[in-house]
Amino acid sequence: MKTAGTIGDYLIDRLYSLGIRHVFGVPGDYVLGFYDMLSKSRLELINTCDEQGAGFAADAYARLKGIGAVCVTYGVGGLKVVNTTAQAYAEKSPVVVISGAPGVREREKNPLLHHRVRDFDTQKNIFEEITVASAALDDAQTAVQETERVLAALFRFKRPVYIELPRDMISSEISQHRHKAAYREKRSDQVVLNELVGEAVGMINGAEKPVIIAGEEIHRFGLQNQLLDFVNKTNIPVASTVLSKSVINELHSSYMGVYQGAAGHEFVQNYVESSDCIIILGALLTDLSLGMFSAKIDQAKTIYVTSERISVGYHLYEKVLLQDFIVALTRSKIKPRSYLTGKPYPRYSYSPGFARGHRITIKHLFERLNSFLTDEMIVIADVGDALFGSIDLIIRGKTQFLSTAYYASLGFAVPASIGAKLAMPHLRPVVLVGDGAFQMTGMELSTIVRYRLDPIILVLNNGGYMTERIMLDGSFNDLQPWQHSQLTQIFGGGRGYDVRTEDQLESALASAKKSKEACIIDVHLDPKDMSETLKRLTKGFAERV
Repeated sequence: MKTAGTIGDYLIDRLYSLGIRHVFGVPGDYVLGFYDMLSKSRLELINTCDEQGAGFAADAYARLKGIGAVCVTYGVGGLKVVNTTAQAYAEKSPVVVISGAPGVREREKNPLLHHRVRDFDTQKNIFEEITVASAALDDAQTAVQETERVLAALFRFKRPVYIELPRDMISSEISQHRHKAAYREKRSDQVVLNELVGEAVGMINGAEKPVIIAGEEIHRFGLQNQLLDFVNKTNIPVASTVLSKSVINELHSSYMGVYQGAAGHEFVQNYVESSDCIIILGALLTDLSLGMFSAKIDQAKTIYVTSERISVGYHLYEKVLLQDFIVALTRSKIKPRSYLTGKPYPRYSYSPGFARGHRITIKHLFERLNSFLTDEMIVIADVGDALFGSIDLIIRGKTQFLSTAYYASLGFAVPASIGAKLAMPHLRPVVLVGDGAFQMTGMELSTIVRYRLDPIILVLNNGGYMTERIMLDGSFNDLQPWQHSQLTQIFGGGRGYDVRTEDQLESALASAKKSKEACIIDVHLDPKDMSETLKRLTKGFAERV
């Protein structure tokens, strides 16, 4: 029988055909053979400092490209990306996790091979809990079918999958007959869809004050244009959640801001919660997105449609896809509304002045960043005030704001800038990261310099874990102070700035914008200074401690 390449060749070809151009990871002996294949392929290997950095980079890449990939070795590598994969699962980011593994033949008689934990399947069993599908490509006869099965699950659910490659199987030849791609776009049940849309249209047209909450699944399933068609046709006001910020251009006439219950702007909260028809599209209703469950949303007044749950009031529906519902709703006869007035952030339409020698504050920092951002930038915010302070930033393009606003893992932003830049080379990442989060993954600045990337990284340096300090303070929230602006000298590239005053910030931002290389701006803040959003949110956190 003629052959058609190897298992390794097939996997690489499929990743490329699905739009992947970069694979992130750290080499190790169980995956070196596959790394050699990758290095000779059309895919570009991006070696990060640590596996967790690779996982976060692949996550950001997936959020922008629709699919990402991280490739690591067995045990010590694979288990390091458990956290990043858990985040991708929780926040619906389609990442392919590829791990090398001991060879099938060398497992005979159960030897104690290095990197092994308990059983040879221990790592795979762990990943089965945090992915939607997993496969071990340990049989050349089934490898193609298994690859297509997990890829189909990735696209169906927009969540990560796990592929394990025993090192003695990557060069195993597959048969000439290649399995056709298993993924086929499912279709909605037309009868159920018609019934759902009919009830939804009736509720919307009968309402005096309908409003839309557009969620992160609009990002993940690539439905921004469909959402815009609906909004433009109806003029119904639309809010995002923290996790879905930048779901549409935030200068759009119908966009009102981020809805976050009592933790958000009073204008947005009052408008949404007084609505007699809340259309929730693709949103995870988490404690963070609902302001520690301070939100007051009456289910009887909701149309709630996601990839996993559909309801109108208390009526549940099945077998309808989110994308089909939005398209059908747009085609329906819905009466248009008046344009939204009274947006909550008119104060950000100007460029604030600055005072020489005046100490920098959170308020001034974010007001200045609003006038600093351009259409060619993407904001990536880490957890803490880097995220909550940035809620008021006006994002001008769709999917130009990334954060981990549900799983909330510190350390996402710096490595995420690597994935974001490689996914969207025309966008310049602006990274907002606290000093605590930076100490976890900030060494990926070395990777940034290595690959000549150009993010502008602002470290919000307040000497500790601010969010935890508000809830319960103690010495455990303190950090060893770093000279962040000096790191560029250590890594041999980029520019560093030490900022303590408003005029120093002005100078640093102006210089960084002109620069074509990575820039890190160490912004020294008063340890007690924080955004209004963080004050409101941590009040809810503190009540739970």
